Amino acid sequence: MEKGPFSVEWLAQSSRGGAGEMPGESRPCPLESPREREATERRSPGHEAGRSRTKFSAAQLQELERSFREQRYIGAGEKRRLAAVLNLSQSQIKTWFQNRRMKFKRQTQDAR
Repeated sequence: MEKGPFSVEWLAQSSRGGAGEMPGESRPCPLESPREREATERRSPGHEAGRSRTKFSAAQLQELERSFREQRYIGAGEKRRLAAVLNLSQSQIKTWFQNRRMKFKRQTQDAR
């Protein structure tokens, strides 16, 4: 029997995901967006995407913790001031505060 497109064998094989593929060829995950697929393909094995982890100095942490004790949510002005004083980006300040709030939440939940 013929194995061309739309033959019974071809349809059965395609429903299992095997029709039209060459050995070693991978098919994209249907749940993965094109942007996610593209990012995965660009990445070399063993390398993480994005920035490397920021290592804060003791002085930076001390100032960030002091500011957090005063106010858990940072305003735009305070964010700009801290970024300038600590030589960090506003994005790093914002992320530190988000992470610190989550740490605080975990600590208070564990204490209960």
